Amino acid sequence: MSISQDLLDILVCPVDKTPLALTEDGTGLRCPECGRVYPIRDGIPVLLVDEATIVK
Repeated sequence: MSISQDLLDILVCPVDKTPLALTEDGTGLRCPECGRVYPIRDGIPVLLVDEATIVK
């Protein structure tokens, strides 16, 4: 299951409100500003700060 482009266009990082981008492997959404990667589970983005990993 993939995330639709319409949904990707409106998703932003809950920390700094920067638009999110799909990771190369498609398993997460990355914020280019703060480096957080939010997981995608069963086709649903989990935009909880506690669930994110930080990748710089």
